[in-house]
Amino acid sequence: MVTTDKRRITTRNMILCALFAALIAIGAFIRIPIPYVPITFQGFFVLLAGFLLGPKYGAVSMLIYIAIGLAGIPIFTEGGGIMYVLKPTFGYLIGFAVCAFIVGMRTRKLKKLTVGNLFATGMIGMIPVYLIGVLYFYFIMNYALQTPIGMWAAIWSCIVLVLPADILRCLLASWIAKRMIPVLKRNEAGQ
Repeated sequence: MVTTDKRRITTRNMILCALFAALIAIGAFIRIPIPYVPITFQGFFVLLAGFLLGPKYGAVSMLIYIAIGLAGIPIFTEGGGIMYVLKPTFGYLIGFAVCAFIVGMRTRKLKKLTVGNLFATGMIGMIPVYLIGVLYFYFIMNYALQTPIGMWAAIWSCIVLVLPADILRCLLASWIAKRMIPVLKRNEAGQ
């Protein structure tokens, strides 16, 4: 009797996780510098990871990226190393892992795969990025770096300024995912 273990990670999934970890690293360097929180292309690749890889592997790709950066490889927007946890924007990286998981979970539950449904899923997935990002930014700025900033200023810098770019990235990721998900499912079924 031959049994297959569904919990085992396949070579294909390992490669996809590594690929998306690399794409997220590249996205860190595609940026528009604005005060405090630069606008990067990381969110686009995080959303795609969630859409295409699902909750488990989407989050794993982000966690691989974080682990490599904390190990000292300068793949974060402003370098790398364990001390990066004291950067005000590190909360966004934690939020991205949660985002990839939520987007993957919600994408699997979609009854109809449309750009609109994927866009709504992506924007819902961005909520923890904003929540974790703002709170982390606020506490690091005020208590670790001793640079007082008000909560409204943190919300303005961490959400309001980046929201238009996030909407555009989410639209693009949704459009690409709409076309890629059926292809990946066909390839997966053909294995």
